[in-house]
Amino acid sequence: MKRSLATVALALVLAACARDGQIANGGVYVTRSGCPQVAIPAATGDVTLFDPAGSTDSRAIDVVATITNMRVSCTEDAANVVSVATFDVVATRRDPAAARQVVLPFFAVAMQGGTNVTAKKVAGVALNFPAGSLRAQTTSQATARVARSAVVLPADIQRELTRERRPGDADAAVDPLSDPKVRDAVARASFEQLIGFQLTPQQLRYNATR
Repeated sequence: MKRSLATVALALVLAACARDGQIANGGVYVTRSGCPQVAIPAATGDVTLFDPAGSTDSRAIDVVATITNMRVSCTEDAANVVSVATFDVVATRRDPAAARQVVLPFFAVAMQGGTNVTAKKVAGVALNFPAGSLRAQTTSQATARVARSAVVLPADIQRELTRERRPGDADAAVDPLSDPKVRDAVARASFEQLIGFQLTPQQLRYNATR
């Protein structure tokens, strides 16, 4: 579930600015958002159920489901940053004869700095297959709430990141994130919202090795 924070941080380090994306003498201006980055961790975006259970033979595949079409809405107020991720779950089954409901567990995790899980919730999503249908689809959502104070960079770090650097300055070509103090502060103020199926060790191994 770990993702490389460096790539995200490089894109988000500068404070909000109306000149987003503009190249100027002082560098490239980029808007830093307090909203969590939303992602599906590797090997958790789909799940395969087998019948009989425990088999991994392709002929025993019963239901296959996938998380797709992720949409994110993020709002900020004086106290909190609230990220609501809405997503579809699409599934197919082997036997279309009878109507059937399949409930699949999924997790929603809030992660700080790419390594520290600050909250986790496990819920279920219900897929209803009509009689005679091979396919089912439903929509679900997950919410992450982060204190606004946790995503605001300290004033001294903001000054270091937004300080204008001119050609010829001794540190003009030095990435401010090479400073451990700056890098750690950006990591602490960066959050991710991770969503995926709550898999058993066997299901995770199947996804990773198939």
